[in-house]
Amino acid sequence: MFNDLNVVILYDLPVKAVILCGGKGSRLAEETKLTPKPLVRIGGIPIVCHIINYLMKFGINQFYLAVGYLGDEFVKFFSNENQAELQIIFQKKIPEVILIDTGLETMTGGRVKKVVEFSGIKKDFILTYGDGVANIDIQALISFHNRHSKIATISAVRPPARFGVLRIDENNFVKYFKEKLQTDSGWINGGFFILNPDIVNYIDNDESVFEDTPIERLVSEHNLVAFKHEGFWQCMDTLRDKEYLEQLWESGNAPWI
Repeated sequence: MFNDLNVVILYDLPVKAVILCGGKGSRLAEETKLTPKPLVRIGGIPIVCHIINYLMKFGINQFYLAVGYLGDEFVKFFSNENQAELQIIFQKKIPEVILIDTGLETMTGGRVKKVVEFSGIKKDFILTYGDGVANIDIQALISFHNRHSKIATISAVRPPARFGVLRIDENNFVKYFKEKLQTDSGWINGGFFILNPDIVNYIDNDESVFEDTPIERLVSEHNLVAFKHEGFWQCMDTLRDKEYLEQLWESGNAPWI
């Protein structure tokens, strides 16, 4: 499937990145019928390339993309025939991208396990999703992980505020209205994990959802710590999310740039 890729595998980087790119993106069906969600464009650039560009700022130059749904589209995009566009997107410093076909129906945990076992990753690595951007300090995240010496570190973020809070009395009169603050919400999974390769021991098979049993086991063993990120984070689950990211890009003030 990936014979036309010209990639070189490097082993001397302090950390590698694995990006989950295999899902069907059904909640963004307007865009993902013919395009896998990580290749949906923000400002003319696939969102996965925004993620790669951001991580490259911290010296990361090797990326394993766990693909599945419409995997051939990744082959086309990262192929030699598309080098001109890639040079523009990555400012002439094209990263090492290794595509791993992890299967159409494989769940997130199964994809992680396949990538680690196939690639032979021996050191702690970054794991993130191919549909979310942030301005997380990756260097601080790695340092935090190293200080705690656990199997996994998760980036904890606050969900973006979207709705105003209403209080309504028994007669349906609004008694209180206030725009909901981001700090009113609890912490959620923001991706951008740092994982020890031993994480594969927590994942049973292709049907394993990384965010379920593996995470629950890590929690029960006190092997998961949270790096709190108070800054920008935004996933691209829906068309509304995409439009919001487009607005940030067009404003010239996209926080992840």
